Amino acid sequence: MQEPTLKELPLKHLIRPDTSGDPKPPALFMMHGYGSDEADLFSFAPALPKDLFVISLRAPYALPPYGNAWYAINFDAPRGKWNDVGQALKSRDLLLQTIEEAIGAYGLDPNRISLLGFSQGSILSYALALSHPGRIKAVIALSGYIDREMLPPGFQEKDLSSLQVYASHGSSDMVIPVGWARQSADLLQTLGVSHKYEEFPAGHGVSPENLASFKSWMQGKY
Repeated sequence: MQEPTLKELPLKHLIRPDTSGDPKPPALFMMHGYGSDEADLFSFAPALPKDLFVISLRAPYALPPYGNAWYAINFDAPRGKWNDVGQALKSRDLLLQTIEEAIGAYGLDPNRISLLGFSQGSILSYALALSHPGRIKAVIALSGYIDREMLPPGFQEKDLSSLQVYASHGSSDMVIPVGWARQSADLLQTLGVSHKYEEFPAGHGVSPENLASFKSWMQGKY
């Protein structure tokens, strides 16, 4: 099979075109976790609905000798992990720019854009969707949480009723505490965001049961 032609975008990426024949297909943008790359979540692509145009993105900050990040993390910070919020905000804006350019480059439906993020990519997905109400139709947030520092002032007052979220977390996650994910689910409830939150008996990863669950949730959400 011939490899699909990649267009020039601000972020390096991989694509799996839809097979629906839709002249403007819905699209799912994938954001990997800290220290990984665009090939990681792209391994899910064969299992995802064929009417979705899938784009898996590489984060902009290289982590020698291998991997990439959406923003730096200082693991030696006095109170534990410290996020470089400045870099996170730049990545959030670069992500939006990449989506906008991809819509034109690949002929995507601007009203049917969804995000799938794992860990740090999940945090960025939340940040983008909650910062730009109405721009993102659905978010699949795997093993992440909402970081309020990455959101604009007054985000709570904005109309987020069109957003749909699936969030999941491992109950024994030692990287991102499950309590942070639970607090994020409570916040989504307060904001009036339609959402589903699940926990799985797993660590910091995506179990086969988790994959099957969010695939089922996706039906009719895009």
